[in-house]
Amino acid sequence: MNRFNNITDVPGIKVGNAEDRHAFTGCTVVLAEEGAVCGADVRGSAPGTRETDLLNPLNLVDRVHAICLSGGSAYGLDAASGVMQYLEERGHGLHVGVGVVPIVPAAVLFDLSVGNPKVRPDKQMGYQAASRAERGRFPFGNVGAGCGATIGKAAGYQRAMKGGLGSASRHYSNGLIVGAIVAVNAMGEIRDPSTGQILAGARDDDGKIRSSLDWMAEQPLNPLSGGTNTTIGAVASNANLTKAQACKVASMAHDGLARTIYPVHTMYDGDTLFALATGGVNASVDLVGAASAEVMAEAVLAAVRSAEGIDGFPSYRDLFHN
Repeated sequence: MNRFNNITDVPGIKVGNAEDRHAFTGCTVVLAEEGAVCGADVRGSAPGTRETDLLNPLNLVDRVHAICLSGGSAYGLDAASGVMQYLEERGHGLHVGVGVVPIVPAAVLFDLSVGNPKVRPDKQMGYQAASRAERGRFPFGNVGAGCGATIGKAAGYQRAMKGGLGSASRHYSNGLIVGAIVAVNAMGEIRDPSTGQILAGARDDDGKIRSSLDWMAEQPLNPLSGGTNTTIGAVASNANLTKAQACKVASMAHDGLARTIYPVHTMYDGDTLFALATGGVNASVDLVGAASAEVMAEAVLAAVRSAEGIDGFPSYRDLFHN
């Protein structure tokens, strides 16, 4: 079996991206056409989401057909409607007697300050991303929901750097496969947990990255308005999980963000993660959750290292690989 080192290594999972590289916004679709058990965990205090209440274990529907990750702030939630249309045309969804209703939870990040704030992911872009979904390698960095993502805004946008989209996967000897995909648009800086090196963050006048906590300590109020950041993503596995167990995995996956983003889950972030399970392998929730945190951290690093600088927002590559 081919290994792509991304979330599509998980059986039943495909990924499609669409973006506007002039307006610097886009969306990413994680497709599970045959359905996947799904849970979610929202940790940031400024989220923009759709259908997350449905994923509560107390509620009826326990399988989703896609996850939509989008830029455009709350406007970008419209992209999920295009994903629904794509799935409905192919007969994928919850059967309701008179047809199907595709279940497409979504989360958005704020990128309106980066490109053209009047251009946002819409139904057409969501449909386009879904139609491109496939299993295999796909580009990271300035693609999909990561197209307009930025990092290190603790001192304002003028000192921020470019974020992006990243993915990773791991294979285990018992047949378990776990993958993650994430669009990194954090207020805080990104650190490599293996070395402690700051890869991207808020820059001082000399272009050197300083700790976000230092910036925050020097100013009584954050220079950003609420909801202007947010890291969104999903983990997936081929484990046999219930919806309650998937919610626990989504919760544990946030540890991957906490290991790489400083600070994370702030009042200015809407950090949201989904957890999908396509089934086939018996594995403990603890294993799946711990592995999900590991691959999520790897995906965050992949996003930052793959990002390309744009006007006003240099990238990790610009600072460390000139």
